Formats: sequence, C-alpha cells, structure tokens
Amino acid sequence: MKISFVASSVEIAQQSRDVLADRYGDAPVYEADVIVALGGDGFMLQTLHATQEIDAPVYGMNRGTVGFMMNEYLEDGLLERLSMAEQEVVNPLMMRATQRDGVIREELAINEVSLLRQGPQAAKLRITVDGRLRMDELVCDGALLATPAGSTAYNYSAHGPILPIGADVLALTAVAAFRPRRWRGALLPKTATVRFDVNEADKRPVMADADGRSVRNVQTVEIHSEPSIRHRILFDPGHGLEERLIQEQFV
Repeated sequence: MKISFVASSVEIAQQSRDVLADRYGDAPVYEADVIVALGGDGFMLQTLHATQEIDAPVYGMNRGTVGFMMNEYLEDGLLERLSMAEQEVVNPLMMRATQRDGVIREELAINEVSLLRQGPQAAKLRITVDGRLRMDELVCDGALLATPAGSTAYNYSAHGPILPIGADVLALTAVAAFRPRRWRGALLPKTATVRFDVNEADKRPVMADADGRSVRNVQTVEIHSEPSIRHRILFDPGHGLEERLIQEQFV
C-alpha cells in the first residue's frame, strides 16, 4: 500500500508526519493508494479540496483540536487500520457568488456556505428555492446552507439541526435572525438550488464564505450540491461520520 502523508503547519503535526513517513514510507500524492492527513478538521477540509482530482481516499489522524472528521492518532498498526477502514462519500456544495461589481466567483464547500454581514448593520436577505420565492426578507447576522457532513460545525453552533450522513437533505439555518424572529430554518432536498439576494447591499454589505474561502460585497449567491465530485473519507470501524453524528446528539 502506497501512503502519502500530508500535515498541517503546526509543529506536532509536522513531527508526526516525519515519524510516520520514516516508518511506513511516503509516496508522492499522485501515486498514493491512500492519503493520510495529520492535523485538525480545518486541515482535513483543505486536504479534501486539494486532492479532489486524485483517485485516493483520505484518512485523517487528529493532530489538531476537535478532530470531528479525524481518527485517533496512533503510530502502530497503521497498515491494518487502513485495510479495515470504512469509507464515507460526501458531495460538496457549489457556490456561485456575484459581487456588486459584477464579478462572479465559484467555490466548493464540503461543510457549508454561509452569508454574513460585513458591517455593523444586520443583513437583509431574500431567499429563493428552485426558482420559487420562499422568504422576501430575512433580517439577520447571516444565513448558511449546510451538508450533513458539516451539520455539526457552524450550522450546529447557529442552532441548526444535525443531519444523518446518508440523508439527502440540506440544512438552511439563520444566524441570529431578527425578523422573522421565530424562524427556525428549513430542511431542503439535496437536489435543491438555493439563491440568496442581498437587499440594500450598498448600505448593508454581505460576504459569502465557502469552507473558509470568502467573497466580499456579494449581491447574489446561488448554491447547489455537486454530485459529480465525490470526496472519499476513511474512518476506523465503528467511528465513522454516521456514528459521530448520532453520538453528537446525546452529549
């Protein structure tokens, strides 16, 4: 088995990479059967984005903080763990953001696409789903559309629902909604296309963010799931995303 080790810039991750590469060998990433990512969840997302054109699954080991998408770090028995690992497949979201000057940016997001106010005033967002106007104006600090894989991240902290990994739904969640005050968000089919239009964009500027890649001063943002891109993530048996998403709801 050819393994390619990649690590975040933090010292403990770099040290772990050196130890493992010396013990198991280190293949070039384009020749690898599996990519082992050492870091935290943020680095896992970076690795998945960077290797999406490579036909090799990614197995993470936690050298960060939370490590929700990572396995436990152990130096012994790596080949056995990789051979027994269970695979989860996730599809990213495609964000198409049009800025106020007409420039269009496209970015992919494995966890969520979020819209957030840039200044001191609340954002005013109009929400359309599959071409049908669903909310004329949401006054809020922001809103986000999350995948099941990302539902325990920013979505959960904004009081959105945790979604089973196999669910064909997306979570649309408001961030500090002011009007409608009691709106609890929505669950949408995975096939849905969601469009946000920014009302009063000159007075109330809004930025869009896809897994840490930000676009400022947006006027409209369209989001849909991208089934043609398949991220393959490996987990130790009994510790996959499905089990972690269930477990997270009982803590």
